[in-house]
Amino acid sequence: MKSVLVTGAKGFIGKNLIVSLKRKGDVDVIEYDLDSLAGLLEEGLAKADVIYHLAGVNRPERVEEFTEGNFDLTRQVCDALRQLGRTPLLVLSSSTQAALDNPYGLSKRQAEEAVFDFGRETEASVFVFRLHGVFGKWCRPNYNSVVATFCHNIARDLPVAISDPSREIELVYVDDVVRAFIGVMDGRLPVSDGKYCLAEPTYRISLGALAETIQGFRDSRVSLSLPDMNDPFLRVLYATYISYLPVDSFAYALTQRADPRGELAELLKSPHIGQIFVSRTRPGITRGHHYHDTKVEKFVVLEGDAVIRFRHILGGDVIEYPVSGREFRVVDIPPGYTHSIENIGQNDLIVLFWAAEIFDPNIPDAFGMPL
Repeated sequence: MKSVLVTGAKGFIGKNLIVSLKRKGDVDVIEYDLDSLAGLLEEGLAKADVIYHLAGVNRPERVEEFTEGNFDLTRQVCDALRQLGRTPLLVLSSSTQAALDNPYGLSKRQAEEAVFDFGRETEASVFVFRLHGVFGKWCRPNYNSVVATFCHNIARDLPVAISDPSREIELVYVDDVVRAFIGVMDGRLPVSDGKYCLAEPTYRISLGALAETIQGFRDSRVSLSLPDMNDPFLRVLYATYISYLPVDSFAYALTQRADPRGELAELLKSPHIGQIFVSRTRPGITRGHHYHDTKVEKFVVLEGDAVIRFRHILGGDVIEYPVSGREFRVVDIPPGYTHSIENIGQNDLIVLFWAAEIFDPNIPDAFGMPL
């Protein structure tokens, strides 16, 4: 069992890191934060095989707190290890802001040098990560993360303030940071620019584009347009936005189109995946009696019993496929076949449909033809 000390355990990165560490099963995690019991930090320093030093200050009430929370605490950690004669693997979470000549940047740079000095003097393995703007679930909004603030506010219909929409920022996703941190413990050398370790990939985006993209996520509940999940940045940014939804807003209603046959509702659509919708059909009712030139569909009966019928539009016999919600059987709908689905059960028929393209009323590619 490996012992791991995490300082700043209740912070944004700390919480995500600890969850992943505990999933490993062979790690005993010591969680230290400002409100921890007296002596816990010293206990952790005395026994930890690996130390993730994440604690720090970036929005203090007094400018002196930059030095106290960043440099002084880091020096205290290193000095305590020297006195104990211990050389655990030490990982420091720093920031690209350390390159700046302001009180925060200077305090972070001093903390980095304290760790490098400890490594040189003791031959301990030390890794200093200079991180870009980290984003992801559990980051505090209206504090020091523009992504967290935008996600929180937009999810609640609150305004976002952007002084310069064209200003670009560089971001890194918290799960990629955690993966890099744990990789060091597991013996995988991190990506480095020489002196400092990096977490990758990073993403560049303007503030205006960031706000517009997140607003699009919110609007997707109405438009039903799914973001391009093949884009790695959109995928993790969308996951981040969803994590900021108010707890009473996880669910939302779909617009239903109803007639005597039953109801139909669109679920999702995207140029990359086409369109997904669901229908409810009354007993004895048949839907369809049309064909497509190019559009491909898939039908899956979720509940009830039905018969899907096909006939080639150039002639031939009717082909029948009995389907039931008990089987979750997928039926492909090829182009050039007129087709229908009949509810032959005693209860409503629930069917999930996928179409390879989004319906366009100007080019519907659906032509009526009875079987």
